[in-house]
Amino acid sequence: MNFDLNTIWFILVGVLFTGYAMLDGFDLGIGALHLFTKKDEERRVLLNSIGPVWDGNEVWLVTGGGALFAAFPNVYATVFSGFYLAFYLLLAALIFRAVAIEFRSKQPMKWWRQMWDVSFSVGSILSSLLIGVALGNLACGIPIGADGEFAGTFLGLLRPYPLLVGVTTVALFMMHGAIYGVMKTEGALHDKLRRWAMNSIIFFVICATTTTMATLLYVPHITARVHENPWLFSLVLANMLSIANIPREFHRGKDWLAFLSSCAAMISLMALFAIDQYPNMVFSRPNPENSLTIYNSSSSPKTLGIMLIIAGIGVPIVIAYTICIYWIFRGKVKMDRMSY
Repeated sequence: MNFDLNTIWFILVGVLFTGYAMLDGFDLGIGALHLFTKKDEERRVLLNSIGPVWDGNEVWLVTGGGALFAAFPNVYATVFSGFYLAFYLLLAALIFRAVAIEFRSKQPMKWWRQMWDVSFSVGSILSSLLIGVALGNLACGIPIGADGEFAGTFLGLLRPYPLLVGVTTVALFMMHGAIYGVMKTEGALHDKLRRWAMNSIIFFVICATTTTMATLLYVPHITARVHENPWLFSLVLANMLSIANIPREFHRGKDWLAFLSSCAAMISLMALFAIDQYPNMVFSRPNPENSLTIYNSSSSPKTLGIMLIIAGIGVPIVIAYTICIYWIFRGKVKMDRMSY
């Protein structure tokens, strides 16, 4: 791996999307679990557990998309045009989810709150599923023509492997959200979330194991670099240990460490994906020669250099803002007249 500007931007884009997965992942997980609660007060507590941070978490998605557009415009054009309907559905799901958070408790009518509860939960699940399906398609490859344009169809994206990755992503975010919910709640809801967290951990482990076996059997190119460089197996081992440590720490009542282990699992999974993809940004299947790489799809070196200076200023600000918000709103959720 040569650490030129193209590689640095490849890493930076990956860091931004990984940050989004870790932060907005628990928001989406809370949404996926939202309808399991029946009491209005409990649903409000769940909403308020993410209320101060959910919009800031989505900044990482916007920043990642902006970085992709600036650094690798051809990738942005191909993926966003090829996945147009899927991204439109993702955008609609994120919008309805955001509107539901803000509108849900504005009126006391039962039908009004149930409508937005369903919107919040369905939007969260659909967003998680579509993110996973997109990642699964990038992993196994999509048809790209010699002109660099997507040569497939929307239904062609809904193959078994990408759908399996989508379901695994839903399970991962549900587990991540449940653990976060345990840290932010108390009383009866806290006890419920502990049970849901254990169930979601089991669900995720089953999905992750199934996806790993499917990857080894049907997407062998994604593991080629690990086979060629045995030292990279240490990253595989780190991922396995991170996942195994989640139920261990959770069972010991160390919820914060379980949450950090969940974050570590996401980081190691994304790192493995990035290492096996490099230098490809979008792998072309069945014509690998048409793949979009960090070199044939990037902006000019001057653009990458200028953008790196801007990123060097902007990314620390985003990180500082994120840390500040989480520090201010640390601790258990307390309901007051300003709550959602």
